[in-house]
Amino acid sequence: MIIGNGLIANLFRENDRENVVFFASGVSNSLETDKSAFLREENLIRKTIKENPNKIFIYFSTCSIYDSSKNGSSYVNHKLKMEQIVEELANQFLILRVSNAVGKGGNPNLLMNYLVNAFHQEKEITVHTLATRNLIDADDVKNITLKFINENSFNKIINVAYLENFSTSEILEILEKHFNKTAKTSLVKSGQSYLISIPEAEAYFAENKLTEKKEYLLRIIKRYYSML
Repeated sequence: MIIGNGLIANLFRENDRENVVFFASGVSNSLETDKSAFLREENLIRKTIKENPNKIFIYFSTCSIYDSSKNGSSYVNHKLKMEQIVEELANQFLILRVSNAVGKGGNPNLLMNYLVNAFHQEKEITVHTLATRNLIDADDVKNITLKFINENSFNKIINVAYLENFSTSEILEILEKHFNKTAKTSLVKSGQSYLISIPEAEAYFAENKLTEKKEYLLRIIKRYYSML
């Protein structure tokens, strides 16, 4: 059972399971402040768990919880509250805090979508030199999720992110090499960075030979952006 229509929800269309709820419908904009949007997600979570008490409830949360610049924000407080509700109401659950998933489609304002579009449109890109972001292939989010389900690893919170963060400069460097084109940039000495610990998911990347940082990002670009 899949709740949602976005990037994460669509990952599981071919892997839907009768005994599992994949809940990927809710507030995704970290700048959101609309109380009605938060309430819609809360009500849907409560309703879905109540109507499916015997199903494993998979809730996709966010690694923005670790971002010090978002501490105390309406969005982070909301996501923490949703996690608590899932823990309290679901008999079996798995809460997955996902970093910046990159895949087919998705919001054009997501970092990789924005950078690739600006790059191809030859727009000037402001590079915050102190900022880094954790990017993970959406397909790896799916594989890691299914791995935990198959292992019956439930009633816990797990961070789903890549081994390392990427700076905007690193991303643009690989885009330039892949497309043989130079990006227009302006550098600003500012930005936020935070690390994400992934003890439960780390082995997945080693097992699948995905530990080389630049190769991993190039793989993402080839998979989702080569046709642009």
